[in-house]
Amino acid sequence: MNQLSFGGASLLFAVFMFAFFDRGVAQGPGEGVPGAHRAIVETSMGNFEIDLYAEDAPKTVENFMKLAERKYFDGVRFHRVVRNFVIQTGDPNSKDKKKMDVWGQGGESAWGKEFADELNPATPSFKAGYMKGVLAMANKGPNTNTSQFFVMLRDNTTLPKNYTIFGKVTKGIEVVEKIGQVDIDPQPDGRPKVDVVVKKIRIMHSGGPTPKK
Repeated sequence: MNQLSFGGASLLFAVFMFAFFDRGVAQGPGEGVPGAHRAIVETSMGNFEIDLYAEDAPKTVENFMKLAERKYFDGVRFHRVVRNFVIQTGDPNSKDKKKMDVWGQGGESAWGKEFADELNPATPSFKAGYMKGVLAMANKGPNTNTSQFFVMLRDNTTLPKNYTIFGKVTKGIEVVEKIGQVDIDPQPDGRPKVDVVVKKIRIMHSGGPTPKK
């Protein structure tokens, strides 16, 4: 299935070769500003809430917030589930079943072009890595971010740190888990057999730094 990826062979290695450790979804100290910028993702299978890491990934958070506020994500499907690994969405092609052959290949940023990764080893989220509930950008190579993103289903210590982390699920992780358990084709990395749709993403502001341009 052609789509924005997690690095080809490294994806299968990550799925089948590492030990899974479920450490919950509590936010670590210093991972952005808890509650300063939050997103509520309303899906056809329930809602989940995300704290956005505006300090660690300001450009990526700004992109996500702008797209959400423009209703860009309204109606997109979770077009990809990798069993016990990630769920992926954000491609506007997935709104149209007639474009099923190109689901996973589309998307644009809030500025209409790809933007750079934010992979700062000094940030708390980078140090913590791809833990259960983490929200990160899907891409097709370095500095090719647009609108697609994924949510981690389990802790993963083997995935290369090539994907900008910009938030984490703090409420409703059971909804993320439920999406991760739908029937897919093919296995273990495929498209859900039932539609799982993002109805809308609501951005909630409660103080803290504004993402920088």
